[in-house]
Amino acid sequence: MKKRSKKHALVPVMFTYTDPLASAVFVAGSFNEWKPDATALAQSAPGKWQLELPLPPGRHEYLFVVDGTWVADPLARESCPNPHGGVNAVIQI
Repeated sequence: MKKRSKKHALVPVMFTYTDPLASAVFVAGSFNEWKPDATALAQSAPGKWQLELPLPPGRHEYLFVVDGTWVADPLARESCPNPHGGVNAVIQI
């Protein structure tokens, strides 16, 4: 009996954003077609927002959307320029 390939297994990724003044935080990226209000983070403590999101292996670009404003992840280890003159965070899985 063959073992099931884990090549396409989803990997849980924790997104974290801190802003004591934020009232809503979302993550938008290549994994959700850059929809700014599709993937909400939950407030886990005052000013701390988190979401564990299962993603497929590969390279993913993303930004946070904080109260309607696109914001780069200040904790991202890697980033790349985007076509809007800013930078996208990059995560490799």
